[in-house]
Amino acid sequence: MLLEVKDLKVKYGNIEALHGVSFCVDKGEIVTLIGANGAGKSSTLLSLARLPRPEAPVVSEGDILYEGKSILQTEPHTLIQKKMMVLVPEGRHIFGNLTVKENLEMATYPRKGKGEEAAIEADMKLVFSLFPRLEERKRQRSELLSGGEQQMLAVGRALMTGCTFIMLDEPSMGLAPVLMYDMFRALKRLNQERGMTILVVEQNARVALDFAARGYVLDTGEIIAEGKSAELTENPRVKKAYLGG
Repeated sequence: MLLEVKDLKVKYGNIEALHGVSFCVDKGEIVTLIGANGAGKSSTLLSLARLPRPEAPVVSEGDILYEGKSILQTEPHTLIQKKMMVLVPEGRHIFGNLTVKENLEMATYPRKGKGEEAAIEADMKLVFSLFPRLEERKRQRSELLSGGEQQMLAVGRALMTGCTFIMLDEPSMGLAPVLMYDMFRALKRLNQERGMTILVVEQNARVALDFAARGYVLDTGEIIAEGKSAELTENPRVKKAYLGG
């Protein structure tokens, strides 16, 4: 098992956002967490990424295991340096005053001087292959990109870290339908051709379940359903609450 979350409880101050969440992701899988706003989806990803920001949740109980070892004491930069896993955050958080290419190059900093020049060049080619618009605009300041192009850049930047496990928080947010499906097709290609492990948090449950092999349903900090995507799609409770049927 690549990632195992065991009875995870996290808090924002005195408010508990997750009430004992458990799930797993195997190597090479695409797994989704779905649920309504406030269900705890983003809190889960922030906890996994070990982000130290003031607004990030604090793990109060439980454990997060990566390849069988706890990462609760692991610094977020160490996850990147060891190419374990990387988060594409909600809201993109790109460097708007830098060009597209400079944003991508920034993500390779932990790999510099380690004999990875050829691998970095290959990853840059991969990003431009997945998202041709980024190559067309590689010398353009990122703040001038459209919302969809900025989302592509956020994903591309994560790929440039060399991590083989990517977590995405609401990748379809604010995207036109055609760009949303382009994004998920690119991610599917990464999984199929590169064996990339993907954990995606997504409010658009139908799109997420079409994309992922398995899923978990979060509701007010607890997992209320889990299974293969086809099973969840036919689950009456999931259909009524999240699929409009």
